[in-house]
Amino acid sequence: MLHKDTVDTTVLPPGERFGMWLDLVARTSAPLRIQSAHADDFAARADFIDLGAIQLVEYRYPSLDATRTRKLVSRSDPELYVLALTTGGVGTSSQDGRRSEILAGEFTFYDASRPHDVCHHATEPERDQATSIITLIPHAALPLPPQRMAALYGGRMSGSEGVGALLAQFLLQITGHPEQYHAADASRLGAVGLDLATTMLGRHLVAEDAVPTEVRRRALVTQVQAYVHRHLGDATLSPQTVADAHHISLRTLHRLFEAEEATVASYIRDLRLARCRRDLTDPALRTQPVQMIAARWGFADKAHFSRAFRAAYGMSPQAYRESHSDPARIVNRPASMVNSSRAD
Repeated sequence: MLHKDTVDTTVLPPGERFGMWLDLVARTSAPLRIQSAHADDFAARADFIDLGAIQLVEYRYPSLDATRTRKLVSRSDPELYVLALTTGGVGTSSQDGRRSEILAGEFTFYDASRPHDVCHHATEPERDQATSIITLIPHAALPLPPQRMAALYGGRMSGSEGVGALLAQFLLQITGHPEQYHAADASRLGAVGLDLATTMLGRHLVAEDAVPTEVRRRALVTQVQAYVHRHLGDATLSPQTVADAHHISLRTLHRLFEAEEATVASYIRDLRLARCRRDLTDPALRTQPVQMIAARWGFADKAHFSRAFRAAYGMSPQAYRESHSDPARIVNRPASMVNSSRAD
């Protein structure tokens, strides 16, 4: 799984928790001056996941007011951009004269190399916590004109539509389920996250042309793949419907996938077959007809499904299901019948 480092203040008595948090912040590359109305019992947690090109930090705490002063900047300049997704509570972000209120499901963006103020409070501190996912991006890693970035400092961006929604889903998936990925996936996942962040920021700059062509291509491929996953069970899903949904021509869609391992059509087919194969070995679905499983994942034609499945896995769907049945269940079935007759 992805490596995760965790700092949890609740391992200490209430009176020592805020001090532990201050020590953590002081050791970071961009230290802040911190205050909290809950300093007497600061139950907080920080989970760090390093993805190579970027680093993710998931925060939980009751309330926090942070300031990065010019003095702190002069002591330590990490040359990092901070892209913060608020997932719970409400906050404010302020830098270079711009101040925004940030609600759950929204991003804010600022430069850790400049003074800034950030406040984040739980809506009901007695019942829940303020939560967020922070993406730390090195200045040198973000392929956008540095002189243009100030237009975004302290602003807010939606995490519920367009590329912002895709980036938010990506961050929530990675931080919520690091066990679903291998450590070797970290660099690739970091590249995907950076591409999505770059594309979102570029669009808010109204300067998408400033985003490198390859970054835009990879981000659009990620959007298309996410769309396919969401609509996999729709029998009408096809390269044409995918192209239409993204307002591009079919030819453009095919060119988009030229650098990928599979064409759009084969990507859809392979995903559908993988879902069917998984369901055919699921004991909970043992009584469901093969064709019902196939239809669930978009295979409307029984003969076409059987041919595609055999071509991919070397046997018919029914034979595959039988070959992966639970041996213990088959062996024990006669034993159950014998025991039943004895009991009579």
